[in-house]
Amino acid sequence: MSDGDTAAQLRLALAEKIDSPDWRHALEAVPRELFLGDAIYRHEFGHGWVPVRRSEMSAKDWMTLAYTDETWMIQIDGVMAEDATGPVTISRPTSSSTFPGLVVRMLETAAISEGDTVLEIGTGTGYSTSLMCHRLGDKAVTSIEYDPVVAARAKAAIAQAGHAPTLVQGDGLLGYDDNAPYDRLIATCAVRTIPLAWLWQVRAGGMITAPMRGWLDGVAFAHLQIAEDGSASGRFVNDDVYFMTARPHLPPPRSPLVVGRGDASEGRIDPVILEDDTALFVAQLAVPQAQHSWGEGNLMLFDAGTGSQADVKPNPDGGWTVHQHGPLRLWDAVEDTILIWRAAGSPHQSGFGLTVTRDRQYVWLGEPNGRSWDLPA
Repeated sequence: MSDGDTAAQLRLALAEKIDSPDWRHALEAVPRELFLGDAIYRHEFGHGWVPVRRSEMSAKDWMTLAYTDETWMIQIDGVMAEDATGPVTISRPTSSSTFPGLVVRMLETAAISEGDTVLEIGTGTGYSTSLMCHRLGDKAVTSIEYDPVVAARAKAAIAQAGHAPTLVQGDGLLGYDDNAPYDRLIATCAVRTIPLAWLWQVRAGGMITAPMRGWLDGVAFAHLQIAEDGSASGRFVNDDVYFMTARPHLPPPRSPLVVGRGDASEGRIDPVILEDDTALFVAQLAVPQAQHSWGEGNLMLFDAGTGSQADVKPNPDGGWTVHQHGPLRLWDAVEDTILIWRAAGSPHQSGFGLTVTRDRQYVWLGEPNGRSWDLPA
């Protein structure tokens, strides 16, 4: 069997595993192996991110890797996998090929269909771009990539796959006005707030679909409709998706924290609750400028804008001791918001929604006129 036949069979097998008749033909047609380049990073326990090179594998094994429904990292801290000289242990992934199942779920959530024009924020490897080109046609797709090296490689792979959409290397948070208005905008990177440029470039009635992630690492999946007045609103989707944060939306470096600094008080809530994804999202609403860390069972919060900090530790005989320093009472704010959430029945993020106007972005609980929290300006 030729390499082409093997790839075709693996594409077919992958498409059959994914419950999406609308995107099945694209999955069967687009060769994912083109978008992995000559190497990927694979995380190995105890070794960190290890480069795996195509030249060191059989053609069949590389094809099998390409059509495994997994996310493969292609860039760590700005270093492409093919340029890595060895394992990387202390690092931050900066570009990846998201697993096809999640790619399709994103495309379905965005309700992209024939006749739509789409602006994609984050070309990445170009795989999702090519899936959209296959279904919608090249002229309907515009895609922006921030990293010049990733953008150049994606452009070559997309061309090799036989497609020629509008590809832009630049800041996706600014969108791309030349081809506006778009019917759909889909982001493959997480944002802290919705860039206003996106609202201006999507037509009334169009949709913005974007994963969101704040500085506490709380996530939500936004699916917003543009109103006639240019605002956008919608409930978060009932999916937890984790994407790399757009680089301009990453938090600043965190200063070292001193445990036990400030006024002491008795805690009302076990800080371990922040290990729950939804509770972490809720806490982030209360302290959107804060970052957190754990150390020896203690939770620590730090607000870079004001220098405020808090730490919470369990007492040997039960309960928790809280220390808070600075103008913001960080843990008090978290506890108040967690208690509001609990009183509402502790709903998933999909029990919340987001409204974006020119002047304000706010998350609401239940309905748009319900309890709300402003996102950072």
